[in-house]
Amino acid sequence: MATSTDLSSARPSESVELKASLPKADDGQFNEGLIDRNGVIHSSSDADAEAAGGDNDPKEKKSLSFYLSFFAINILLFLYSLDATTLAVAIPAIASELHGSTLESFWAGIAYFLGLVVSQPLYASVSDIFGRKPPLYVAFALFFAGSLTFALAQSMNAIVAGRVIQGLGGGGLDVLGEIIVADMTTLKERPLYIGIMALPIALGSILGPTIGALFSDLVSWRWIGWINLPLLGISFPILAFSLRLRPLESSFQTKVNRLDWIGMSLFTIGCIAFVLPLSWADALFPWKSVETILPLLLGAIVLVLFAVYERKPKAPVFPYQVFRSRTAAVTLCGAFLHGMALYTLLQYVPLFYQAVLLDGRIESAVTLLPTSIISVVSAMLFVMGVGKGGKGYLPRIWFGWFLTVLGIGLLCLLSPSSSTAMTFGIPIIWGAGIGALLRSLHLPMQASVPSADDTGHAIAIMLTFRCLGGLIGLAICSTVFNSVFAHAITAVGHLPDELAVLRNPPDAIAFIPMLRELNLPADVIAPVLEAYLSAMRAIFYAMLGFSGLGFVISFFTEELSLQKTERGRQQFEA
Repeated sequence: MATSTDLSSARPSESVELKASLPKADDGQFNEGLIDRNGVIHSSSDADAEAAGGDNDPKEKKSLSFYLSFFAINILLFLYSLDATTLAVAIPAIASELHGSTLESFWAGIAYFLGLVVSQPLYASVSDIFGRKPPLYVAFALFFAGSLTFALAQSMNAIVAGRVIQGLGGGGLDVLGEIIVADMTTLKERPLYIGIMALPIALGSILGPTIGALFSDLVSWRWIGWINLPLLGISFPILAFSLRLRPLESSFQTKVNRLDWIGMSLFTIGCIAFVLPLSWADALFPWKSVETILPLLLGAIVLVLFAVYERKPKAPVFPYQVFRSRTAAVTLCGAFLHGMALYTLLQYVPLFYQAVLLDGRIESAVTLLPTSIISVVSAMLFVMGVGKGGKGYLPRIWFGWFLTVLGIGLLCLLSPSSSTAMTFGIPIIWGAGIGALLRSLHLPMQASVPSADDTGHAIAIMLTFRCLGGLIGLAICSTVFNSVFAHAITAVGHLPDELAVLRNPPDAIAFIPMLRELNLPADVIAPVLEAYLSAMRAIFYAMLGFSGLGFVISFFTEELSLQKTERGRQQFEA
């Protein structure tokens, strides 16, 4: 080739600059680049970055504004994960004070998750067109309004409204925080930052029930809302003044026209219609009822239409290229199953200690404190080790799934006669595994995207799958609990008046705090505790099966290179 001859004849000291035709960009125009003396084609953006002083060098010194922005994002991630888990143990206290019904308590529990599942992909899509900061400000406003509504609520309807608004805002705080960090860092250096981000996420997720118990028992459940306001007050001004991202140059009308309005509408309608019946199945309506089956089918049909339609838009909500990689598909399945195990056991393990061992809310939190600490440490170290040692992420993912499966299997052995060492120690194994997977799954997902510009969508889709897994896991385990408990309590026979409410299995969870206050003979209460034990073990068995599936499919993940120096769509400007 003539070009090769010219290049080979060039002296080493000479810089040969030849125009090269590169693949088409999104606007259909051919990018131009430079060919170096080794015949390697560089895009013009790479050349510009190099000329600007090594913008793509992962070892470049970070500015103060970078670290301030990263600190503020970690506050947002803590808030998001904290609000996802604090309410579960506080709902009985809230319902008692506000005279809430079982239906209202149910909606208060799931409203936040519904907001998360619906909003996260939409934030990613909008931010790709309008930039990260405008939708981030919207998320701030929604989360602030939802927290205030919750803290000042005088009825259960206000509680539900506040939680929905919080969920819509929390979805943006979570996904945009993750996307902005991807814009600020290269994939090569990202394991370090992903590992650090595991600290607030794990702290919020795993310590949430403890904080909820402390607030509801010692202060007031309203502090679950109040605690958010000062943290928002710290993070908002930092991000407003320190976060400087490259602007996306186009007119407002052009940006509006690029939005995938039909896709966003189909996704929102389909997701709500599909998720709602999953969340109320066997809790409000039977699985076989019209109220459950009809919206479930309609939601599934709309989501299928959404998937077919997403081939058409220029800026789709779910870009097809994200799903083409085998590793991406396997990782999304893993995120879904991880969400099932994470959110389901975060709710039921504390309830196990309260219902079977008759611990109080605070006592159960203290028992699980070592688990919380190990989960946080595991979440950080498993990912940060990838960046530091330069080794692959696959062994860490496999080991995380192994610990999760082992820990859940050992949970099935717990009983009222278990030793203190077992009750404290066994959940630690599960916590180490679930914490390790909390961030490790991000690496193959982000490494699998064909272009750094798709990283934001990949993050949003993965977080949505995790939240959806949590919702479906809670729905499945609610059915499992009710079915097994109904059978076990029927076998007990006659129940005294103090325990008559347990004939209705959906009321059994709400009745758990009352068990410690009953003054009943041991031979009367023991069979009831055994019924709770049977139902809890059935949940552990179900999660053991799903986690085992996650372990198996993880072996289909590919070890992709993390040695990439591209940043996301909006790079950080120091």
